[in-house]
Amino acid sequence: MHLTRKQFIVLSATTAAALSSGALLYRATRSKAKGKIIIVGGGAAGLTVAAQLAHRLHAPDITVIDPSEQHFYQPGFTLIAAGIYTPDSVWKPQKACMPSGVTWIKDRVQAIDPDKKTVMTKVSGALAYDFLVLAPGLQLNWNKVEGISRETLGAGNAHSIYDFVGAQRTWPAIQALAKKGGTAIFTDTYTKHKCGGAPKKICLLTDDFMRRSQTRDSGNFHFYTASKHLYDIPYYTPRLEAIYAERQIPIHLHTRLKGVDTQAKKVYLEQITKNEDQSQTITPVTQSYDFLHFTPPQSAPDFVVQSGLSWTEGPLAADGWAMADKYTLVHQKYANIVCLGDVAGIPTSKTSAAIRKQAPIAVANLIALMEGKPPVARYNGYAACPIITQYGKLLLCEFDYDKKPCTSFPFTFLDTSKELREGWWLKVYALKPLYFYGMLTGLA
Repeated sequence: MHLTRKQFIVLSATTAAALSSGALLYRATRSKAKGKIIIVGGGAAGLTVAAQLAHRLHAPDITVIDPSEQHFYQPGFTLIAAGIYTPDSVWKPQKACMPSGVTWIKDRVQAIDPDKKTVMTKVSGALAYDFLVLAPGLQLNWNKVEGISRETLGAGNAHSIYDFVGAQRTWPAIQALAKKGGTAIFTDTYTKHKCGGAPKKICLLTDDFMRRSQTRDSGNFHFYTASKHLYDIPYYTPRLEAIYAERQIPIHLHTRLKGVDTQAKKVYLEQITKNEDQSQTITPVTQSYDFLHFTPPQSAPDFVVQSGLSWTEGPLAADGWAMADKYTLVHQKYANIVCLGDVAGIPTSKTSAAIRKQAPIAVANLIALMEGKPPVARYNGYAACPIITQYGKLLLCEFDYDKKPCTSFPFTFLDTSKELREGWWLKVYALKPLYFYGMLTGLA
């Protein structure tokens, strides 16, 4: 892939803007606060916080617990499935991503005792901490879709880009669909999920690929969502809905995937209608397919729930999300724990862009707690979801807790409520290096 001069200028300005805020970490006074910090999770949130803490503490004592050998740039999975990235381009060895001065324990967390301040691991046993960063990501619950397992992704042409191998199997299936045609079904899920735009992206990319192959007339597309709307950010929703209408992709609301018969190539769905008395009527729907892309239900990891760190009431309780204050990211019950990333029970989207904004807040408040001060840094709920609408363009959706646009793009004359070619350049060329060499090093 080669950049034009204009593309290079746009991306350079964007990257410089992102790195300028991170550079302030080096100019900040290093805290002399001491304490043993354990970070549960070595994904985007865990390593970004580890790197920033290492910069901010005079004598850091930081341990990251994570079992993974590979560190994935997960936003790249959609681009693998669309034939834009190669599989080898979205990961690095975990050891190479670990920040300098941080101890990595390659192990799996089985439980946390927040009262005794210990983390129980599979191999290393109990590890004590003074302060805990809870950032283990989320859990993909494949077994909650009847007939599906992670090991059999792709069987019966049922695919999911929420898995590295699954993303690789999706690309040849899209190519085959463009040649043969048929019914293509796309679903999201009824839980909060990582990158809520991903099911929409792969749907629109598949449609565009068939159009470019001049075979779209042979495809019958359907998008099923468990939500009451296609997208819930008013600034961007009208254009996104218009795109689906223009592409002749029907949107089926209030409909969740229940199961898949991969041999018969049938999906079983439930359409949920709320009655006036607040009861629900569930109508079964069966649909045959030739190509299926589905989103698995998602939750906090089991050990988070079992350790008593989850919400117990309210809309975020059902799937075990951690009981974090939405502004300070400090745990509501245990003041020596900060929570961020996908596991955090806060009302915003679960994206790496959100993590980039959460990390400095979590770090500032953790250091304040270590110094015996109140946590005063506040997160405004910023998240970003670049929804790819076709090869070469996307909707650069950025918003806050109030669901208002919250643009960070350095060119304010661009109308981000419409598709942008500049957004595509950012997505394909800039965000991955910014992730590996900016976020994970504590610079962005």
